[in-house]
Order: sequence, then structure tokens, then C-alpha cells
Amino acid sequence: MTKDGSEIRELLHPERDAVRQQSLAEAVVPPGTTTLLHRHQRSEEIYHVTRGSGLMTLGDAQFAIAVGDSVAILPGTPHCVANTGGEPLHILCCCAPAYAHDDTELL
Repeated sequence: MTKDGSEIRELLHPERDAVRQQSLAEAVVPPGTTTLLHRHQRSEEIYHVTRGSGLMTLGDAQFAIAVGDSVAILPGTPHCVANTGGEPLHILCCCAPAYAHDDTELL
């Protein structure tokens, strides 16, 4: 579980794998739930939706996301995801530098 409340499966992380500057994980957000609004001061993120649909909050903007959509999240930008569909929302999350709990500020 990440600090924002998402269930993740780490695919690659510098603490265990042959990557140095980034991490890759799959987040699963159950139907009807929303991750906690948060930001990262160091990490830039890319979210890529592989299954399901939802509503992305990115700074002051909110917009629908669905399979095939990718979202760039710059450091310091508040963000969260709501699953608005009837099936789990699956998102690939790439962080550079790698994801760290101490770089996650809940808002």
C-alpha cells in the first residue's frame, strides 16, 4: 500500500532491480474509491491506464481517464485518481526518481 491509499505491485525499483533513477509499479484502484490527494516534491510521474476508467485530479484540473490514456505529473503537482467505473482501475505508474514514501505529502 502506498501512502496515498493505492494498492500497488512494484514491477521495478532500485532497491531490488537493475534500475537506478526510476521505478515502475501497477496501481489498482477499486470501483467507487479515490486515492488521497497528494504530491511529490522530487518525483516526476507518468500514469498510464491499462484497464478501467476514472477521474484524474491534476492541480486545479479534473478530467476523465480511460484505457490508453497517459498523464504526466510534474513534481509538486497535487493529484489523485477516482475510479468512476464498475471494474478495478489499473494504472502503470513510472516515477523518476523512484517512488519513496518520504517524498509523498498528503494534502
